[in-house]
Amino acid sequence: MVDPMEGLLRAVGAFDALGIPYFVGGSIASSEHGIKRTTMDADVVADMQSDQVEVFAAILHDGFYVDEEMIRDAIRRRSSFNILHLASGFKVDVFIPKKRAYEDQIWGRRVQRTIGSQLITVASAEDIILAKLEWYRLGNEVSSRQWGDVQVVIKVQAERLDRDYLRRWAGEIGVSDLLEKALAEAEL
Repeated sequence: MVDPMEGLLRAVGAFDALGIPYFVGGSIASSEHGIKRTTMDADVVADMQSDQVEVFAAILHDGFYVDEEMIRDAIRRRSSFNILHLASGFKVDVFIPKKRAYEDQIWGRRVQRTIGSQLITVASAEDIILAKLEWYRLGNEVSSRQWGDVQVVIKVQAERLDRDYLRRWAGEIGVSDLLEKALAEAEL
């Protein structure tokens, strides 16, 4: 059986090989800052440029479904694309950064974690909380998984969290009310 994480590790290996700045977010990052849970997909933010698409696709050609035109379109529109690791069915959703002030902060706060035997870059605990709160809001505040991930990261990280940073950027991205509710529920 193929380890599903092989898909993520090969994808971030391609970003590293091409010098593409990236960080892993979503459930992988919240697991790294909270409690491990299984997933069959990963969210990655990558500052990929059009001139890198062909080589990126070539690196992943063996073993992945990669659509170069979808990637170019995502770069043009500053949206997202996905690649699929064929052996495991593991999907990697790649988001092109939107270039807003908050996202500029995230790049300097990324942290290194080891998955398997590979060092990868993940969003900080504070930034994964903010991202998950933003996704929770965009999803009409109904995703128990997003809310649960926020709660777990808050509880596990507890006093290590930079609350000033959380409150400042929660205000900027419009989730201050959700942050305060999450902190209160976690009793912090």
